[in-house]
Amino acid sequence: MEVTETIMTKTENTASMGALLLDAGKISASDAERIIALQKQEGMHFGNAAKALGLINDDDIQKALSYQFDYPFLGVSEEHFSRELVAAYQPFSRQVEALRAVRGQLMLRWFIDVHKTLALVSPGRGEGRSNMAANLAIVFSQLGERTLLIDADLRHSRQHSLFKLEGGYGLSDVLADRADLTVVSRIPAFRDLSILPSGTVPPNPVELISRGLKGCLQQLQAQFDVILIDTPSVGQGIDAQIIASLCGGALLVARQHKTRLNDLQLLKESLQETGSQCIGVVLTDF
Repeated sequence: MEVTETIMTKTENTASMGALLLDAGKISASDAERIIALQKQEGMHFGNAAKALGLINDDDIQKALSYQFDYPFLGVSEEHFSRELVAAYQPFSRQVEALRAVRGQLMLRWFIDVHKTLALVSPGRGEGRSNMAANLAIVFSQLGERTLLIDADLRHSRQHSLFKLEGGYGLSDVLADRADLTVVSRIPAFRDLSILPSGTVPPNPVELISRGLKGCLQQLQAQFDVILIDTPSVGQGIDAQIIASLCGGALLVARQHKTRLNDLQLLKESLQETGSQCIGVVLTDF
């Protein structure tokens, strides 16, 4: 914490640590007076003084710092989303460092010039594709990119459950002209993150995607910097290949000790045949 607090003094902040802790209900006005007294006496930072008095913990300090540095994440006591969203709840973990590394590679190799959309594709179900899409969307939004996550798995969607969105209209309804793009949901906990859920389960997912997704993406590209698309597994149909071809690029997701190398190779070849570029492969183990 000492390193983080030292960095904080170099940044012009709109709200002090004390004000943020007060607003969050972590300390009272009388607590603040005790903290300030200890702070002056010992020459400590406000957060360290509050912690020394047993009034707050490291999570409280990190949460306040996240607001000061415009790097939103959630505390362990906040039950907004599924705990599978490690980028929301464990931003300093090994897994999230790996996600940031993937984000960095994508910023250098894909999200430049005209590229704004990327499909996440996997050979089969249970390989971590939806989890990867959701967590990548969060780390892109933490970077300050206007990020949209589209759940284009119209067969077995997961994003609405990961983000605990109420059931309702979504992508399938937009493609069927039953709704418009106002169904895109902003995620208040992350300033730059929005989600277009899958919507009503349709009887004709391939036909809907084939005839309507291209125009939908063209509209959305004017509003967002990064658009990540969660797709059905390739084993369920040709939806993923169609989506990837419309995006122009795909990130393959494989699971350690589960995905077969031959299946990945076949997937890569099928994507290339439809004109989609394989940006890389992410191997998940969490």
